[in-house]
Amino acid sequence: MISHHETPARRTGLERLNEFAPLMGTHYGHRRNIDPGENARPNVSQLSPFLRHRLISEEEVASAALTVHGSEQATKFIQEICWRTYFKGWLEHHPSVWSDYISDRDAQFTSLEKDKGLRADYEAAIEGRAGIEGFDHWAKELTETGYLHNHARMSFASIWLFTLKLPWSLGADFFLRHLLDGDPASNTLSWRWVAGLHTLGKTYLAKKEAIETCSDGRFAPGNLAQSARQVPGPDNPQPQQLPPRDILPDESFALLLTEDDLSVETWLNEHLDIEAIAGLHSAETRCAADVSEKAVSFTKGALKDGLARAGSHFGIEAQNLSDDSDRQSALKDWANSLETRHIVVPYIPAGWTRDTLSPVLSGLQADGFHIHQIRRDWDECFWPHARKGFFKLRKQIPSVLDTLDIAEGLKLDG
Repeated sequence: MISHHETPARRTGLERLNEFAPLMGTHYGHRRNIDPGENARPNVSQLSPFLRHRLISEEEVASAALTVHGSEQATKFIQEICWRTYFKGWLEHHPSVWSDYISDRDAQFTSLEKDKGLRADYEAAIEGRAGIEGFDHWAKELTETGYLHNHARMSFASIWLFTLKLPWSLGADFFLRHLLDGDPASNTLSWRWVAGLHTLGKTYLAKKEAIETCSDGRFAPGNLAQSARQVPGPDNPQPQQLPPRDILPDESFALLLTEDDLSVETWLNEHLDIEAIAGLHSAETRCAADVSEKAVSFTKGALKDGLARAGSHFGIEAQNLSDDSDRQSALKDWANSLETRHIVVPYIPAGWTRDTLSPVLSGLQADGFHIHQIRRDWDECFWPHARKGFFKLRKQIPSVLDTLDIAEGLKLDG
């Protein structure tokens, strides 16, 4: 089995996809919530680090599930893929939730400097010394491997919030520091969902019996909170309109890649008139503290792989601007070396990459460059249905997949 520790490359993701495709049907539907441990996870795909950077795409994964299993048996797997899409689209409609998280996270880290008791509890939690069975194991597993099973993530977040009564934004930051699939939308909104902030009043309270079942009998903590406290946080803002979709320029342009979409050769035509290709990542800015070496290394490797494939696809040598100590200056210098005034970027969703690059891209626009952020068809078709709850998007899965020519007559609203 291919491990999530292995090479951060499209080839590795496709190998894992092909390996897991036979298990995407009823096996996945019945067993996806069971976590037998780090060395035995045949029931979940572990494709998330590859999907996070779009080394492989949602379309490819959904197509594999439908091809092998048909619409009925692939239902649950497709829905789980669409949770990621829902979170991404929802944050695009509510981008201030990300900036509010950053503000709260920074305020909580300031509190740690002043409150020795809070700091002691926080450090015990992230170091796996909280004295709670399962939770302590997961804290160490996360820091050692960069991965946690989804049910372990839910249980960990619930114990963090309701048993240890720690701030949710510090827990979200801890995950982002280590997860190879660390994603601003999925991580932030999953923590808010457990806390009862995403869907107001609907919390996820971890229970001994559920943990014992889902950990395959490995853990049965007896000292958990019996009720969910009200976690402080602002109400969800009203949804904003999505920015209009940019189109490719009808003349020569330069292509700029970020860590958010690294398989452009699968959706941009090889005959496009591209003058130059460059890329850079912002992995070190994803959280307040030092990002783990594993997480940064995976992102670096993914970008290197994506640039190599893009360069080969378009017949142009791609330049990795991440190698420069001052990436923002390197990006400006690269742009100023171009003959074209058009720069195409795969759409940068809400998160740290946008926070890091938006000022630079705005500066380039002020200097006369035209920045075209191109959204994939998958996002363009699904995101308009992600303004409120997941159920509204879930009902649209069959029609959207039909529009995308991924499936015909698919029934996934059960």
